[in-house]
Amino acid sequence: MMKIPLIDLQAQHDSMKQEILETFRQVMESGVYVSGPEVTLFEKEAAAFTHSKYAISTANGTDSLILALHAFGIGPGDEVITSPYTFFASAEAIARVGATPIFADIDPLTYHLSPELTESKITCRTKAIIPVHIFGQPADMDAFMELGRNHGLVVIEDACQAMGAYYKGRPVGTIGHAGCISFFPTKNLGGVGDGGLILTQDEQIAQRIRMLALHGSSRRYHHDMIGYNSRLDELQAAILRLKLRKLDAWNESRGHRAENYHRLLAGTELRLPYVSSGVSHVYHVYVTETDHRALLAAHLKKEGVSTGHYYPCPLHLQKAFSHLGYKPGDMPVAEAISKRALALPMYPELTIEQQAYISQAVHAFYGIASIGFRGESG
Repeated sequence: MMKIPLIDLQAQHDSMKQEILETFRQVMESGVYVSGPEVTLFEKEAAAFTHSKYAISTANGTDSLILALHAFGIGPGDEVITSPYTFFASAEAIARVGATPIFADIDPLTYHLSPELTESKITCRTKAIIPVHIFGQPADMDAFMELGRNHGLVVIEDACQAMGAYYKGRPVGTIGHAGCISFFPTKNLGGVGDGGLILTQDEQIAQRIRMLALHGSSRRYHHDMIGYNSRLDELQAAILRLKLRKLDAWNESRGHRAENYHRLLAGTELRLPYVSSGVSHVYHVYVTETDHRALLAAHLKKEGVSTGHYYPCPLHLQKAFSHLGYKPGDMPVAEAISKRALALPMYPELTIEQQAYISQAVHAFYGIASIGFRGESG
């Protein structure tokens, strides 16, 4: 029996172990561990990679969202519309700056925040929209930018799961007024600890974010505003520099593995990921849908295959947001997907043999003879 994890970080790190160890040695011997040359170089390289004028590193993806909202002056009394089907931080950041998260339901195919339903939630208190590039697929940014223009709203991209993805030829995170990235270890570009990034084309916003991230300081021991302590450390920056050079190849490998799954799982009752036209999906995770989520997950676990449940409780029904007054049935699509979603193993190093084994286990669950697979894994 094979043992196949949902995400295999060890496989990635084993492939570049000597590079990582040498980088670690260099950083340790430099004696500079915070706000040093590795951070400066990483920000420049990340800006070049994303074709962004400014890239400001942060301590984590959640801080990226908080700092971006704060930099645009969003706070108490304001409303920000976002998706109920995403990681908690997307809405947590809104609440953390004192604003109110407003949820609109999602598209049943892409799982993205619905632009049409978003427009229906806009009020005189709405100040921003946070579309989420969920699971690595870009949201409909044309529609959200049009909403922003028509209603005078800031659009902040939550691209925490989609580093390296493109929307109509443009890198995600560079289309809105700001874009937020996470480098949590499980992300497509992950560190060996926490880390984050904010992208923007606006010089004033970039300067404000930089000050906010450094205790509201523009020069040492002089503080123009109350800020945060949100800095990427030198070791994370150095390792992210190494990995950034490999990200395009890793994302391409994820795409090949997604194609393999599409072929291998054809004919099962699983609803496979839908991909919009004009976008590049980088498959942070490979999420399917099934009416038998719990049973299939238990069957695969018995066969040694790990799965993921994204996300068992949509945000509008989280206890932390109970004061907002949402109730079951308010977001029917998000609630349905939360019950049906099942993520299969996905990482660049996943092999054809592993995918064939997973496919056979899925087919066996549904009582279907496993189909053969002929092709290349990329």
